[in-house]
Amino acid sequence: MSELTRFSAPAGVAPAAQYSHVVLGTGRLVAVSGQLPLDEDGKPVGEGDPAAQARQVFENLRRCLAAAGASFDDVVKLTYFVTDMAHMPAIREARTAHIPDNHLPAASALQVAALVRPEFLMEIEAWAVVAR
Repeated sequence: MSELTRFSAPAGVAPAAQYSHVVLGTGRLVAVSGQLPLDEDGKPVGEGDPAAQARQVFENLRRCLAAAGASFDDVVKLTYFVTDMAHMPAIREARTAHIPDNHLPAASALQVAALVRPEFLMEIEAWAVVAR
């Protein structure tokens, strides 16, 4: 695990409840492509169900991070692409199952017109830093 320092609210920046404004890490960068709600056979999970999709996406992120020798402890940045901002509570609930609220990474959330397939409600990418 790399050495990570999180700054939830640097001086002069309004506090954020759902992410850290700044995360500083020393080590090797791991970039995980946006993960979709697909099971290990490539079948969609949770059509029309943001909570089921979020759980699957975070499980896919966990597996990708593990393949790189990383874990959610090493994540410095998450980017959420959602077709409706109303899906964010389900995403936050799934995230909390993997990342404690006192170690939140930096984050950005974007509402998009569409994802690669119409049944997908979200795609989430991760950046992590692991020890060299």
